[in-house]
Amino acid sequence: MEKDCGAYIHILSNRLKARLNSAIQNQGITGVQSRFIFYILNHSKDGPVFQRDLENVFGIGRSTATGVLNLMEKNGIIVRESVSTDGRLKRLVPTKKAEELDAKVRESFRETDRILTKGLSEEDILKFKEVAQIMTENLEEHLNTTKCDFHEEKAWKNCIK
Repeated sequence: MEKDCGAYIHILSNRLKARLNSAIQNQGITGVQSRFIFYILNHSKDGPVFQRDLENVFGIGRSTATGVLNLMEKNGIIVRESVSTDGRLKRLVPTKKAEELDAKVRESFRETDRILTKGLSEEDILKFKEVAQIMTENLEEHLNTTKCDFHEEKAWKNCIK
């Protein structure tokens, strides 16, 4: 039986996670943490970064983001600072340790991308990105029209018809 698009994406996602985890495991962080570090370092220059930003950008639930961020805070990679305009909000601030990890994180991303795109033309890569964007938008549109929530298992089951 031929695999559907979702199966290919799932397999690719799992292998990508395994690659990132193995590439940076000697740094004491996970692939997800490396993505968070990269995002926080790049975006905190332009203004405060909040947990909800990571939830939106990475398409993850609050509990997943909280777990990853708690571990990052425990390991001294980030600190959470209160925002003067709203005591409930905590901005995510990268520490010196995050800055020290940055070069290694970036290199692991570059190497992973080289491995992923080996044998592909620039045109192939651009087309892949276009198709992936369209698929993402299609899923978002479907979720918005069916009032489904990726992060709520019961709601998600109701969306599968």
